[in-house]
Amino acid sequence: MSSVTHAPHAIAGAAAPGADGGAPGQVDVTSPGVGLWEPALRPGQLVRPGDAIGWLHVLGAAIRVDAPATARGVVIAIADGAAGRARVPVGHGARLYRLDPSRAAEAGAAASTTTAASTAGAGLAFAAPTSGRFYGRPAPGKPPFVAVGDVIRDGHTVCMLEVMKTFNRVIYDAGELGLPEAARVTAIEVVDEQDVEAGAVILRLEPA
Repeated sequence: MSSVTHAPHAIAGAAAPGADGGAPGQVDVTSPGVGLWEPALRPGQLVRPGDAIGWLHVLGAAIRVDAPATARGVVIAIADGAAGRARVPVGHGARLYRLDPSRAAEAGAAASTTTAASTAGAGLAFAAPTSGRFYGRPAPGKPPFVAVGDVIRDGHTVCMLEVMKTFNRVIYDAGELGLPEAARVTAIEVVDEQDVEAGAVILRLEPA
């Protein structure tokens, strides 16, 4: 998967919970600067190092914020005042999320189980590599990347997934996915502008 839009980005900080407490081992992901914070996650979601976690708006520019290398866990709290609002003002070092690392393994296992269940007994399937908004064509009025009956091969663009205003090109990579080098599309399970979760089935396939 490769991004077709290159947004400025910054790495968030990480620290032990501050004066408001928190259980031992919990981690606060902190703002790398001053601006308006637009969160991309909600409580219960798993955060891994390098994940895109939101946007910091500074003087009209949107800076993508990635999770630091030391942060892995499940979101148990978000920035003060962020719930129900698109953007909230934050200072440098302000808490963006609080993570519980003790729940990371549980969340990862649940995601794997969901992915396996979605494909079991349904033949071959191509699943979303990440959460995002699905776009099946490069622009309105343009032909779709894939259609039922098409044969797709390594390197074929399947769709675009919009993640925090960045459009990511999703590629059919047979070797990495354990799928046939050439496969025929038998069904498309999502429609344009539908939000999908990581692991959700996008295409049903059969060997070509």
